[in-house]
Amino acid sequence: MTVTLAIETSCDETAIALIKDQTTLLASTISSQVTAHRQYGGVVPEVASRLHAEIIHELIQTTLNEASIQLKDINQIAVTIGPGLEGCLLVGIAVAKTLATVLSIPLIPVNHIHGHIFAYTRYKSQLTYPTMALIISGGHTDLILMPQPNTFQRVGRTRDDAVGEAFDKVARQLGLGYPGGPEIEKQALLGNPKAFKLPIAMKHTPFEFSFSGLKTAMIDCIAKLDSPSDHIADLCASFQHTVIETICFKTLEACQLKQVNQLIVGGGVAANKTLMTQLKKRCELASIDLIQIEPKFCTDNAVMIGLAATHLGNIYNLEAQNIVAKPNFSYAV
Repeated sequence: MTVTLAIETSCDETAIALIKDQTTLLASTISSQVTAHRQYGGVVPEVASRLHAEIIHELIQTTLNEASIQLKDINQIAVTIGPGLEGCLLVGIAVAKTLATVLSIPLIPVNHIHGHIFAYTRYKSQLTYPTMALIISGGHTDLILMPQPNTFQRVGRTRDDAVGEAFDKVARQLGLGYPGGPEIEKQALLGNPKAFKLPIAMKHTPFEFSFSGLKTAMIDCIAKLDSPSDHIADLCASFQHTVIETICFKTLEACQLKQVNQLIVGGGVAANKTLMTQLKKRCELASIDLIQIEPKFCTDNAVMIGLAATHLGNIYNLEAQNIVAKPNFSYAV
């Protein structure tokens, strides 16, 4: 039996998990910083780093207690090294290095994006290749092609705002608070998605996304209304509808062009139920196998980091002493 301690501190969640062998989850704990950052309308890196440092040791002990495991029972440690906020990554890496040294066990560096992809292993044991992964979050809107096992090629990305970032900015304009995605989805359920016509950017450019223009169009739309607060539900429904249409259209086009019939969707925005319902319908019509990940494993968590480590191993070929924070870590291997 191999027990992996996984550490994730790339942004505003401190997360610890224990994985037995390749897929068995022994325990998982997450400390969210949403309340601390809400007053700023977004994540403040310096605040996030400090909060990670304050809670991480307690969280590790809590996770060990939950699994009835002691530090001496751990066989290896996995830690996120990027992409993410540098100060936040450094907290997790420092703790992981210290534990690996004291316990004399291997330290496995993990790409955060690979973590979002390998969350699929909780739901499916094998993939058919080529497979496409769509990663949608506050910092990423990426299409990653896996032509064969453990090979990753980014074939598309956003040219400006990530989709989660666009949700946050529009929510701020509407006074809905942070994080914006869940608040907009909640309001959208009460509104008319066709009340306001908004643009789908770069519709004829394969693989590439752009949400900056949509965000600006939405802000202009709000500014033209005498009383935007009377139209909150319709505004949210129209914005969310356009985001969903953009993601579905672009993703299915990419799958068709790359002759892919299997799609993994990960990242915090994949917790949007309305989006996933529409994407599932489109995938079924296109005969694409959609691998859905439970919402709690879509947002940042250490379970996905542990799963990536146990399936990929040390594919980055880094010795423990050479493991450093890589805020702009490439997805390709």
